[in-house]
Amino acid sequence: QVQLVESGGGLVQPGGSLRLSCAASGSIFSINVMGWYRQAPGKQRELVARITSGGSTNYADSVKGRFTISRDNAKNTVNLQMNSLKPEDTAVYYCNAVVHTITPIGQGNYWGQGTQVTVSS
Repeated sequence: QVQLVESGGGLVQPGGSLRLSCAASGSIFSINVMGWYRQAPGKQRELVARITSGGSTNYADSVKGRFTISRDNAKNTVNLQMNSLKPEDTAVYYCNAVVHTITPIGQGNYWGQGTQVTVSS
């Protein structure tokens, strides 16, 4: 069906930067929304940022001005540039995509396996 593969997580010091990438593959007709969510220990998964196929974006208030989401519709990829990272950004980050599939015909909500981001000195 559809697979989302993330990369780019790791350990960074406060104030540093990381770039997350996610590539979607499989039986894809089109992708409506792509986004990033995160889940810290003991907390619920929350939206970080999302972007439509037309380029409209939404960000969590906590990351506005520090994170930038972008996508390449032709390659079915989405990136998250994270600057000025804070310890409270530490979490597992998940790629998400709302995909119109060819086989089976329909629409589904898909998740990547998650990538750990740790912000610590």
